[in-house]
Amino acid sequence: MRYFCNPDQQKMAIDYSVYEIVVGLEVHAQLLTKTKLFSGDSAAFGGVPNTHISPITLGYPGTLPVLNKQAVEFATKMGLTCHSEIERENYFARKNYFYPDLPKGYQISQHTTPICKGGFVKINTVEGEKHIQLNRIHLEEDAGKSIHDIDPENTCLDYNRAGVALIEIVTEPCISSGEEASAYLTELRKLLRYLEICDGNMEEGSMRCDANVSIRKKGEKQLGTKVEVKNLNSIRNVKRAIEYEAKRMIELVENNEKIIQQTRSFDAANGTSFALRTKEEANDYRYFTDPDLPVFQITDSFLESIRETIPALPDELVARYTGSLHLSEYDARVICDDKETSSYFEQLINETTNYKAAANWLLGPVKSYLNENNISISQFVVPAKKIAQLIKLVDEEMLNFSTASSRIFPELIKKPDEEPLLIITNLNLLQSSDAQEIASWVDQALAKMPDKVMEYKKGKKGLIGLFVGEVKKISRGKADPKLTNKLLLEKLDG
Repeated sequence: MRYFCNPDQQKMAIDYSVYEIVVGLEVHAQLLTKTKLFSGDSAAFGGVPNTHISPITLGYPGTLPVLNKQAVEFATKMGLTCHSEIERENYFARKNYFYPDLPKGYQISQHTTPICKGGFVKINTVEGEKHIQLNRIHLEEDAGKSIHDIDPENTCLDYNRAGVALIEIVTEPCISSGEEASAYLTELRKLLRYLEICDGNMEEGSMRCDANVSIRKKGEKQLGTKVEVKNLNSIRNVKRAIEYEAKRMIELVENNEKIIQQTRSFDAANGTSFALRTKEEANDYRYFTDPDLPVFQITDSFLESIRETIPALPDELVARYTGSLHLSEYDARVICDDKETSSYFEQLINETTNYKAAANWLLGPVKSYLNENNISISQFVVPAKKIAQLIKLVDEEMLNFSTASSRIFPELIKKPDEEPLLIITNLNLLQSSDAQEIASWVDQALAKMPDKVMEYKKGKKGLIGLFVGEVKKISRGKADPKLTNKLLLEKLDG
């Protein structure tokens, strides 16, 4: 495809298709440990500034860090899930740099020995399945937070986040579009949530992404000059930033201008990026082994104990749902999009063997209600057991799906502890299979529309739906649909 730029910038068409984008992503995932990586201070999000701190967090002289075992377990669990090699002998290093929100003047991180090496995350693209190769997953502590918009003259510092446990997940430069980056981040966040090691909330900063973007002519092997776009706060903005940066760099090259290695920020409001600082070479962080933290070993028994805690993941669940449960690929993937939904479905199929009906209820009335009220399924008040009871009542033809979803379901939401059968009885909505009673309703319906009856008899057979609807209206939804159809056809065609 050829685009024409602003005439002041470019007088000739640019053929963007001769270039390819090369992207590597660095994702920081905040681990759901109750305490920080090296202290007993709370790791909870928010709180009054500088209340989740102690002399250890602030790096006072004489204090000693102690490693959080659960953080190691979580990092190992993610590595095993991503098919990584687990480093058996690990140590931490001090990464030295000065920044006001870094209280110790250095960050404790893993440098030479990341706890997880290599691995991949599988994504689905329009071209098919692709493995996004990982370089490493390592443990480190978070920095604090600088706040610039409270005091007009000073920067405020909140150290609540300082020392919170992170894993940094670094890909190889193997992502070739904003779409692929979006698919990778979506899949990565899904895995973190299924493992229950990170909530993946990018808006709160518990999952943050930096994108390293470069371009090169198709067929070239050498990587071009890269630009790093920092702290992208949504999957959509990662995609937008990559696409903007690639276009910007191609236009620079086509105008015979030099691409400068920079750290940039993305302005989501106008969809553009701007330079923060120039990076000529990698910074000298003067890494050295942290003398206060001993080497820690990963044993076979530890690895086995972690493997046993890994739950069924989306691909495994999709295979089971489409296999033994005979659901469609689409339904199975939508159910497995998030752990909360799949967990509710698991509860549901423990109560009913009508798996298709269970999926229809979850992706129909339940999902519609959640969307209309902007809530997650974790906030849904109706237990899965009650939905299974509704499915059984429909299967036993005590009421039809339409009545169950439009009349009984809303009542269950108001009274989630109520038995569905009791609600149906109280509302006088039990479906009637009494042929004599339904025949009376059929006669009433046909008597109200003699002209339509004549049209039907002259060949307009599509009117049968109109008559069924009228019987439903007269019976207030109580007439058995199958018997209604049978009796109507007998009357009309007899």
